Amino acid sequence: MKAQNVILNLVRRHRQMSDMTQQELANRVRVTRQTILSIEKGKYTPSVALALCIAEVFEVSVETLFQLNQGENNG
Repeated sequence: MKAQNVILNLVRRHRQMSDMTQQELANRVRVTRQTILSIEKGKYTPSVALALCIAEVFEVSVETLFQLNQGENNG
């Protein structure tokens, strides 16, 4: 089987370091709080545009927030 790519994100860590609530971040990037919650839990992968907006809020690169890791090869 092929290795599966997994996107890890550090949105929650950066949000907490910035002392920002999910609602405050959602307001700044113009999405719902539920969208931020889903991103932080890894249930939703944001669009490139949304990822760029979130990175801009924290003044970091998209690569700082979202990292592509290859899963284990089960074959």
